[in-house]
Amino acid sequence: MHLQTGTFVAILSTTNLVLQLVRGELDRSSHGQGMQLHGNFSIAGFFPLHYGYEPDGRLPALALCKDGDLNKHGFHLLHAMKLAVEEINSNTGAQSLLPGVMLGYQMYDTCSESASILASLDVLDYWSSSASGTEPDFSTSQRPLAVIGPDSSSKSFTPATLLGAYLVPQVSYEASNEMLSNKIFYPAFFRTIPSDKNQVAAMIQLLVRFNWTWVALLGSDNSYGLEGMRSLSQQAPDHHICIAYQGVIPEYTRDTVALMRNIVDGILMTKVTTIVVFSSKSKLSKFMPFVIERNVTEKVWIGTEDWSQSSLIAGIPGIHTIGTVIGVAIKYTVIPGFVERLAEASLQRSNEENASTVTVNPNNTCLQSRELYSLAEMNLPLDNYDIASAVNVYKAVYAVAHALHQLLRCGSGECQRKRVYPWELLSRLKQVQFPMANASVYFDSNGDPPTGYDIISWVWRGAKWSVRVVGSFSPTPISLTVDADAVEWHISGDSRSVPQSICSPPCEPGHKRLLTGQHECCFDCQACAEATFLNESDPTTCQTCLPEEWAPKSSQRCLKRTRLLLEWDHPMSVALLFFLVCCLLMTSSSAVILLLNINTPVAKSAGGRTCLLMLAALTAAAMSSLCHFGQPSPLACMLKQPLFTFSFTVCLACIAVRSLQVVCIFKFASRLPPAYDRWAKNHGPEATIFIASAAILCVSVLRVAVGPPQPSQDLDFYTDSIVLECSNTLSPGSFVELCYVSLLSAVCFVFSYMGKDLPANYNEAKCVTFSLMVYMISWISFFTVYLISRGPFTMAAYVCATLVSVLAFFGGYFLPKIYIIVLKPHMNTTAHFQNCIQMYTMSKQ
Repeated sequence: MHLQTGTFVAILSTTNLVLQLVRGELDRSSHGQGMQLHGNFSIAGFFPLHYGYEPDGRLPALALCKDGDLNKHGFHLLHAMKLAVEEINSNTGAQSLLPGVMLGYQMYDTCSESASILASLDVLDYWSSSASGTEPDFSTSQRPLAVIGPDSSSKSFTPATLLGAYLVPQVSYEASNEMLSNKIFYPAFFRTIPSDKNQVAAMIQLLVRFNWTWVALLGSDNSYGLEGMRSLSQQAPDHHICIAYQGVIPEYTRDTVALMRNIVDGILMTKVTTIVVFSSKSKLSKFMPFVIERNVTEKVWIGTEDWSQSSLIAGIPGIHTIGTVIGVAIKYTVIPGFVERLAEASLQRSNEENASTVTVNPNNTCLQSRELYSLAEMNLPLDNYDIASAVNVYKAVYAVAHALHQLLRCGSGECQRKRVYPWELLSRLKQVQFPMANASVYFDSNGDPPTGYDIISWVWRGAKWSVRVVGSFSPTPISLTVDADAVEWHISGDSRSVPQSICSPPCEPGHKRLLTGQHECCFDCQACAEATFLNESDPTTCQTCLPEEWAPKSSQRCLKRTRLLLEWDHPMSVALLFFLVCCLLMTSSSAVILLLNINTPVAKSAGGRTCLLMLAALTAAAMSSLCHFGQPSPLACMLKQPLFTFSFTVCLACIAVRSLQVVCIFKFASRLPPAYDRWAKNHGPEATIFIASAAILCVSVLRVAVGPPQPSQDLDFYTDSIVLECSNTLSPGSFVELCYVSLLSAVCFVFSYMGKDLPANYNEAKCVTFSLMVYMISWISFFTVYLISRGPFTMAAYVCATLVSVLAFFGGYFLPKIYIIVLKPHMNTTAHFQNCIQMYTMSKQ
């Protein structure tokens, strides 16, 4: 839309000037004059020798530049071009660019947009070509082949449109608007100043560098300021920078005074510390007095290259009170002897020889000519801003000269004599690349230079103002270096500390932001809950950790959960394995002893061969504890509970049957029905043990078949650990198994207790009761621990309960018998047993 507007303005401007021409307000006969130097080929220079203004009216009109204030900056720029041309013509540069060819120039005072349009039309010979009905003639030596300038983006849009229509190369030294890089609308536009795209990137990086996230943005009411504001406000959110206030600085009139004061009030209301000002120096110079008027102090002002080094702004009375000024400035290029030669050129009066080649027409109001000798006598100061811009003019002239050098094939030492057209020069200008001041000068595909910026800071020593380079910015790749200690921060307290410009203080680590308004920079802080963490990429949401991870409160990352299992090399494991080996040695050695003494009365009273089955069952029960070490496997999960339950059931069934037999023989022998005799003589005890064992085996097999235990991870019991265990540990099948074993234990206890007054060799009530109590206490202790803990200690408690149960029955049932067989062999005789039975019978009588 803006590009179309630029073309529309060009049409309006041209129409208005044509109307003035028809009415006789412009003198056609004076075109082509101004400050000129005749040569074989000519270039035009557009420089602002005055601060111009646009007259009131709906259509652009030409105002007299001489009515405006003198612009010393444009005066120095004009002499920079003059100096470059003189060096090229005298072959005093680094190389002889145009040997045998005289390069001429024609200067224009472009104090306003209208003046720039008129100068462009003069370059195109608009009046003569339109009057004669022919196309502009670019073949004559006095017709400029290229244009250097103008000095601003607003003055460049229409000239770039007009000149681009005829492919006349235009190289600007200060027009930085990014839209001018569009080669479709401005095919012949080049510049030696970086595009505002780079300037915006530099300012963004500067804000990021100092963590200024709550800023105000001001821009002048022209293409330079508006486009800069638009670009910066669009990119700021990507870097988490919030624009608290935006204001457009209007043209200063009596009607806009209230608006300017409102802008200052808006800045104060938002309580920002940092203010980015994307403005031309001419408009900003009218706004800053209102800032000083409201006593705005201790602010940080971020300036663009157009005003950050301008003495026009620094010369405003009271400007030193506004705070710290940090600006983006045209990179200061040191060309040996350039400053001295420029100063001499600006002060030098023309002698008789120069007067013959330089034409000056003070009465030429159309082309805004100016008698420069009186300006030289003013001894205008030359500051860094003038020098930096003058170097850009110098580069622009040399770029055109190098393009002409290639076009005329001057490499052989003599340039060809031929007619040159602007579009031919344009194609060569795109290919130009030459060294200057330890750098390479060339244009990219958009006509922009690949140069960066200096970062500068204002320094005040009383009323004396100077600029200090405190850093630099490079666009390819984007990088910013700033020495914060070199900046003089004008704030109360410590002048070396960087001021803050934030809406809300940063949250502590692990605290998410709760937005309190429309800006992401204004927020409250809330700690992230457990099992969540704050990712830097999304500071407003606490993200949930993965199931295998955990995080404490206020965490910025998740941690791996500890995997809880009973490692084989754990000290508790080593102790339990030693305990297991001892159990296995006791049961196996006892089995051997009983097998060798199977026909002795003690072995028979223990159950004979049934006791070997009991010892085998206890051994298997002890071996089941091996399934609890290390990481669970599918086989271990299926075996550990059924193996212990089945083995222990076999043992309990043997004890119960044996106790029943003893009680029946000693207490109920006379009252036993014939069925008991048949049961006892027809392998009834063995069948009973088999049925009792088979029942629990069927329950266990059915449980495993319905819900096979598998290695699993308990993620809920602990927040920071993973319990590696087997699934279906507390299933209904497990509950049935537990009830069955408990019932069998109760039956065993009852039968044993009934024989509490039997002969000592057959009285096992106390031992079995003790074993059952130890067995129950061990498992009650384990289940208590299991309900409150699931760590390696709990797994060790499971193994310990298993081994204690085995040892309890071994110690209560077998150890007394082994003791008699090994250490009391005289008690392991038939006579001793018969004597005990006789004494029991006599006591009952």
